[in-house]
Amino acid sequence: MNEEVMEQQSILIVDDDDAFRDRVARAFDKRGYDVRVACNGANAIEAAGQDSPELALVDLRMPGEWGLHTVRGLHQIDENTKIVVLTAYGSIATALEAMRLGAVGYLQKPATVDEIELAFRRPDMNPDESAGAPAEVPSLARAQWEHINRVLTECDGNIRKAARLLGLHRRTLQRKLAKFPVSR
Repeated sequence: MNEEVMEQQSILIVDDDDAFRDRVARAFDKRGYDVRVACNGANAIEAAGQDSPELALVDLRMPGEWGLHTVRGLHQIDENTKIVVLTAYGSIATALEAMRLGAVGYLQKPATVDEIELAFRRPDMNPDESAGAPAEVPSLARAQWEHINRVLTECDGNIRKAARLLGLHRRTLQRKLAKFPVSR
C-alpha cells in the first residue's frame, strides 16, 4: 500500500484486552491510519453505524457478543469493510465461518502488525503469490481441537449444546477449551 492510501484508511480495532488493543492501535496510528477502537462487539457495531471503517480487526472471543456476530454486524452495515478476525483460539471451523460471514482474513494471536496489514491486503494479491506453499498435515491433537471448535461454532458458542453433541461432560469441554490450541 502506498502512503497516500494508508493515510486515508480508517481501521476499527475490536478487542476486550485493553493492553493489546491499545498497542495495536498505536502501531496502526504510527503507520498513518485513522484508528478507532472498541472493547466489545456492541460498541463496534455502534461505532461502525455512525461512520463505517474501511478496515476492522475483530477478536473472536470477547465477553458478551461473540466475534463472529460482530463480523456479521459489521458486514451488514457496510459490505465493503475489510474484516480480519484475530484469535488465540484458532480453528478451521471458525476461520471458515468468519470467511462465510464476510471476513477477508483470519489470524492467530500473537500476530504482528505487518501480518495484520498483509491479511487486509491478501484479497487484492495475485493468486500466484500464495501458490506453492506446502500444505501442513495437522497432528491428531490439532484435528481434535479443530473438530471441537467446528461443533462449538455450529452451536453458536453454546458450550452445553456442543458438549452434548460431542458426547462430553460440559466441564470436560470447558477444560479442553481453556487450554491453548495445540500446535500443528
